Amino acid sequence: MVVAEVPKLESAAEYFFKVGAEGKRFRPTVLLLMASALKFPIPESTDVGVFSILASKLRTRQQNIAEITEMIHVASLLHDDVLDDADTRRGVTSLNCIMGNKLSVLAGDFLLSRACVALAALGNTEVVSLMATAVGHLVTGETMQMSTSREQRRSMEYYLQKTYYKTASLISNSCKAVAILAGHTAEVSVLAYEYGRNLGLAFQLIDDVLDFTGTSASLGKGSLSDIRHGIITAPMLYAMEEFPQLQDVVDQGFDNPVNVEIALDYLQKSRGIERTKELAQEHVNLAVKAIESLPDSDDEDVLISRRALIDITQRVITRTK
Repeated sequence: MVVAEVPKLESAAEYFFKVGAEGKRFRPTVLLLMASALKFPIPESTDVGVFSILASKLRTRQQNIAEITEMIHVASLLHDDVLDDADTRRGVTSLNCIMGNKLSVLAGDFLLSRACVALAALGNTEVVSLMATAVGHLVTGETMQMSTSREQRRSMEYYLQKTYYKTASLISNSCKAVAILAGHTAEVSVLAYEYGRNLGLAFQLIDDVLDFTGTSASLGKGSLSDIRHGIITAPMLYAMEEFPQLQDVVDQGFDNPVNVEIALDYLQKSRGIERTKELAQEHVNLAVKAIESLPDSDDEDVLISRRALIDITQRVITRTK
């Protein structure tokens, strides 16, 4: 899907799909499991051969959603690394460091264009609308992060809205798209969406914890990168609730390394890390509830996939990278 006429563009576009730089492939894994978790039982009056062909065609279309989602995600990484002037990503040198900002931006644009072509080929306007909304949310979330007022930097509500746009919208709308392609009811589609939304929020909350507690090697990016970029996340917001004097330090910014040390000192004294983990657990519980609320099934494949989706929520909470 990322074949290009210009070799340099193709090389840039496929950079994060190569072995060693492909990441966890978290989103496609979730989406393929969701596809299996939402399989319809074979009606008694149906020709098994015909049903098998239809099921195979549906699976291909749902796999396309997984591919499209990963391309959109990688495009956002390429653009983010340019915006953040990052030098590493997924434990390897970032593309902007190797090929420069211009080609990185163009490679991201190219991946988005390929995702658009693949989306159009599905021929489902509701799915196209969902995925286009998710792309719009990625841009909105990044802009919200870049241009915050003093009050917004202190607001948990603002932070969670930004987090939904930047991280949870893509996976939630993709999960919903998988359900819609299968012809499920609005109720089931919403449950798929709620699973993705809560999983995505929990994922980012743990990411924010790991930014303070993880090591650079396991995290795939420099530890404390958020605070050094002046980005205030949940652990620090909770610490500010406990220690209002920390707000003055945050308002001054973190260009001065001394302010970083002061903020970390307050964070250590607070329950910021614990409360963020607790909030992540609340979202995990909601994600599990969504899976448990799906229509009953006695299909072993469906049950295994649903158990796996629940297992993934626990992996999100306990991960160290």
